[in-house]
Amino acid sequence: MSEELRYERSCGAVVYCQKDNDIKYVLVCEHGGYWVFPKGHMEEGETEHETALREIKEETGLDVTFADGFCEKDEHNLAREGRPNTIKQTVYFLAKCENTKLIAQESEIAKIELMDFESAMATLQFDSFKNILRKANDFLNK
Repeated sequence: MSEELRYERSCGAVVYCQKDNDIKYVLVCEHGGYWVFPKGHMEEGETEHETALREIKEETGLDVTFADGFCEKDEHNLAREGRPNTIKQTVYFLAKCENTKLIAQESEIAKIELMDFESAMATLQFDSFKNILRKANDFLNK
């Protein structure tokens, strides 16, 4: 008999800053070595945007504003974390930061970096994140 599937909900954003025509993306490296977008678990009573704002601030120290009209969803099994019966559902927005003073939350984040699109694509390990970044970059360049 198989165990029932559980779902975890998280929210975050593809965070970018823009100077002139140069766009840089904020990627965070988790202690497990995976490069991802800033994100985290929803707390009771929070909206998706509230969760994303709180988690981005906690993980990176950045205040951001959301771009209207961008929302991507990712879903994956947490088997690699030893929880094969848990599905993580994450909503990603697109958010702009004006200040680029990055402050890593050491309990959760090993490193934070600003990267151009090509570097970020080469750094992200998962195709789902690459697809989200590609869509965000296309959105910004249209």
